Amino acid sequence: MHKFDTKVQLLKYKVLREVARLSWDDNLLENVTEIPKIIAPGKIPTMRCCVYKERAILSERVRIAIGGNKHNRKVIQVIDIACEDCPAGGYEVTSACRGCLAHRCEEACKRDAITFDRHQKAYIDKSKCVECGACAKACPYSAIHNYKRPCEQSCKVKAISMGKDKEAVIDYEKCIACGACVYACPFGAVTDRSYILDVIDLILKSRREGYKVYALVAPSIAGQFSYAALGQVVTAIKELGFTDAEEVALGADMVAWEEAKELEEKGMLTSSCCPAFVSYIEKNFPQLKDRISHNLSPAGTIARYLKEKDPACKTVFIGPCTAKKAEFQRKEYEGYIDSVLTFEELQALIDSRDIDVTSLPESPFAGASPFGRRFARSGGVAEAVGEALKAQGSGFAWNPIACDGIEECRAALLRLSRGALPNNFIEGMACVGGCVGGAGCLTHGERNRAEVEKYGGDSALSLEEAAKGSK
Repeated sequence: MHKFDTKVQLLKYKVLREVARLSWDDNLLENVTEIPKIIAPGKIPTMRCCVYKERAILSERVRIAIGGNKHNRKVIQVIDIACEDCPAGGYEVTSACRGCLAHRCEEACKRDAITFDRHQKAYIDKSKCVECGACAKACPYSAIHNYKRPCEQSCKVKAISMGKDKEAVIDYEKCIACGACVYACPFGAVTDRSYILDVIDLILKSRREGYKVYALVAPSIAGQFSYAALGQVVTAIKELGFTDAEEVALGADMVAWEEAKELEEKGMLTSSCCPAFVSYIEKNFPQLKDRISHNLSPAGTIARYLKEKDPACKTVFIGPCTAKKAEFQRKEYEGYIDSVLTFEELQALIDSRDIDVTSLPESPFAGASPFGRRFARSGGVAEAVGEALKAQGSGFAWNPIACDGIEECRAALLRLSRGALPNNFIEGMACVGGCVGGAGCLTHGERNRAEVEKYGGDSALSLEEAAKGSK
């Protein structure tokens, strides 16, 4: 079995694979209700209290896999009936409470929410508690703990809260579609909507109508399909019906080259390669929107390049990023990227056609510089822009900061908004580690970063050659 980090990912993959398998054969409509029984056969439950509840939840997963709620076009969605087994959360008194005489927790609480039982053990009245945490800070035994749900804890933009029925609720005014909650949820109740059917439709229609379909493959693929060579995965992509696989890293080279020029002209810039970071600025620091690079992301840039050469072609981004599913629907990307798949969805698509990747010959996959390929990890964008400035003979006083994760991004943007940031270029990556930490990856970890480094080292092409040679 292919390697995934969690069984939640494996379950998601199984649903996507069955949906895709039926769709290829144009049998989805007649058999869509049978998918839960295929994945959860028999009468013995393996995931929930009973097999009937398992199938009910699987039916919701199928709905998300075929496009989700038509009235909710947002990328990140919650499966309500799957979200029930997390503790309610908030501050709770643990068994570490010693029933001390000081009662510092009581003194610290301004809402009179702390009482004591006959053993002098503290108790928190949830009807009065406002979750300020003063009691926890005051307790000398650290006996009061804040139990946050994994989805809430993972969301650094505070877009997830608890609904009236104790289910997770997403505030889309805050959500940046980074997918951190998707990967963090132990029950898979928070998930990303899929466009896998749209991609299959693009491929099937291309055979009838004669247009080309290009897979735009993110450089973070280098650390993902560990059971096969990268060239074999490229061949598998072609076996699915894609005309060819193009390196998004080439778009990264183009972006770095143009961002270097834009930076020298404007004097201060934030990167535009991470759609979740761009969304974060727009929603939380609107006064800094003019600082965002006017370049499209690497995916948008390479897609535009292909469309300029062949306006009839179709492009599908394949990568680790759930936020790309929001990006390609933005007005400035209209007509460039036609759909988006994650690496999880690519694996499901390959297996839906019973393609044995390990038996395939390798296809060439070259055409980007080491700098473009290293966009996939934190620090890579800044390094590439610095290299572009050097290649352009710029005398610009280069002083970048690479922000690894939204919390670091927030700190840098706060300082910039207050005029206290000494740096003149902010590389912002919403996912910790960069794209190698994206929610749509098959696996996460240091190995992926190492593979991206190796992948970058396999190219002898200079950034200038990559950025200019294909134009």
